Amino acid sequence: MNKILVIGDSCLDIYIYGKCDRLAPEGPVPVFEPLHHTSNGGMAKNVYNNLLSINENCELITNKEEITKTRYVENRTNHCVIRIDSHGRRIERIESLDIKFNEYSAIVVSDYDHGFLTTEDIAHIASNHSLVVLDTKKKLGEWCKNIDYIKINEYEYNQTKNLLSECSFSFKDKLIVTLSERGCIYKDKTYPVESVEVKDLAGAGDTFLTGFVSDYLKNNDVVSAINKGNEYASIVVQHRGVTKVGEYL
Repeated sequence: MNKILVIGDSCLDIYIYGKCDRLAPEGPVPVFEPLHHTSNGGMAKNVYNNLLSINENCELITNKEEITKTRYVENRTNHCVIRIDSHGRRIERIESLDIKFNEYSAIVVSDYDHGFLTTEDIAHIASNHSLVVLDTKKKLGEWCKNIDYIKINEYEYNQTKNLLSECSFSFKDKLIVTLSERGCIYKDKTYPVESVEVKDLAGAGDTFLTGFVSDYLKNNDVVSAINKGNEYASIVVQHRGVTKVGEYL
């Protein structure tokens, strides 16, 4: 049976839903009245929870410190009034990379670049395992040489694309660029997604990783894996908050 390791920084995503029926008398800001809330593991923990939701055997290595992202959302319109993060950008680095690599069929590095993993850490992981899939907020570079597949979004790609030609290897077979409602690009080919009503984009990239890794382990086919990633991401964006795709399959 396949076993997947997810490693990276995690947070707690909190959604507080309420109503805004008036402006504050002391200034032109909405008065938010909380009605109910939900909470889910976010970032690397969201990838892990999504894999569990589709019955994959997986483990998680993540930060011990609790990071919270709290979104205040107008219940009727689903408009996010404000997001409040409880933590600064940097967190404590991983204590040890003493990983039993041979126990895992794949390693998913979910790197939100808050300090848990360095580029050297990720390069070490990639040099010790035959299937490493990376989602990162870091700028790409020589440290990516041994990573098999890299998923980044369009904005992240535009921030780092000028650096790719400076590397001693090609990113062509590694790089998957997600394009939100337009699907994704791999090796200059666009893989579209079905048009759906989008309620929340939070966690869509994590869910893409879930579908991609799970399908790739089953079929050993990158195109099939991309299509499954697109399918899963399209499912979760139709629901509020950070959700687990297995609940809707």
